[in-house]
Amino acid sequence: MRSRRMRRHAATALTVACGLLLSCKSESAASLQLDGIWLSKAELAALPTEGPAWENLVREAQMDAKAPDLSDQDERTNVRILAKALVAARTGDGDLRYQVVDAVRTAMGTEKGARTLSVGRKVIAYVIAADLVGLPPEEDARFRTWLRGLLDEKLNGQSLRSTHEERPNNWGAHAGASRAAIAAYLGDAAEMKRTGQIFKGWLGDTQSWSGFEFGERGWQSDRKQPVGINPKGATHDGHSIDGVLPDDQRRAGGFTWPPPHENYVYGALQGALAQAVILNRAGYDVWEWQDRALLRAFTWLRDEAKYPPAGDDAWLCPLIDHYYATNFWDGAPTEPGKNLGWTDWTHGTRPASPPARP
Repeated sequence: MRSRRMRRHAATALTVACGLLLSCKSESAASLQLDGIWLSKAELAALPTEGPAWENLVREAQMDAKAPDLSDQDERTNVRILAKALVAARTGDGDLRYQVVDAVRTAMGTEKGARTLSVGRKVIAYVIAADLVGLPPEEDARFRTWLRGLLDEKLNGQSLRSTHEERPNNWGAHAGASRAAIAAYLGDAAEMKRTGQIFKGWLGDTQSWSGFEFGERGWQSDRKQPVGINPKGATHDGHSIDGVLPDDQRRAGGFTWPPPHENYVYGALQGALAQAVILNRAGYDVWEWQDRALLRAFTWLRDEAKYPPAGDDAWLCPLIDHYYATNFWDGAPTEPGKNLGWTDWTHGTRPASPPARP
């Protein structure tokens, strides 16, 4: 199997071998420098190469991946390619590296005819994968050009930017996560600043941004001033709705108690936490914004709704524990989500980082 892969990727191997010495990700207009979009080289090198989380990651990385298709919001090639990139970057496995480069190349253009929800879910994994393994110069230049155009590319009448700035739910959260990843890869400080402005508005700071188009407002703490996450201390009919994501919780219907279990909420949180990690690495103190809005969201779901993350949402638990020193994760291996994953290995085995300076 390995020899067949090597032959299949022979052209890529030659390009990568020649290009890695020359690869450079700086742009003349870039003014934002991150030490890794998701992980730095030093952080990656400190991660273990043994244990259940590592074994699960390697098992996934060794599996064949279907051709990327950004228009299919349910296929899982994106998270498998991310697994390959993580193992390749940690071990130096050249075959896995070539597979990642091939996948990044193949993904470009497959967004035609897609909805922004699908593209928002998928693109972030390919951006992080490319950052982890490093693309050859020609591929890197092509990828950057494509990413820059993707931000405003019309996809069923919307774009990643417009979806992030108008949809205060899982659509906007996933679009914002890929937008943040693109800004980081391009070194675009202005784009990252705008992403942070919109994200802070979604967390509840309406002075930062209030251009969202909200749906039914039964779960809002204030119907006249709707937000993406309800403010600290919010109540409805004597029940706490502090931390509720109203525009996703409404998908289960109007306000009722006990709260219905609505999975769209975790779809939004997958995008939101991905945005938060990247913004934090860019220097934004997102984990403290709006009275720790992200932590309050997880706490409400666990304590009030009795609905902790499970299945392809469980990878959020090591992340939330990593940044807030909480205990949402039970230590068991997690499966990847819709946009990212493998946080039981990347974030579950090292202490929380100190908060970034605003």
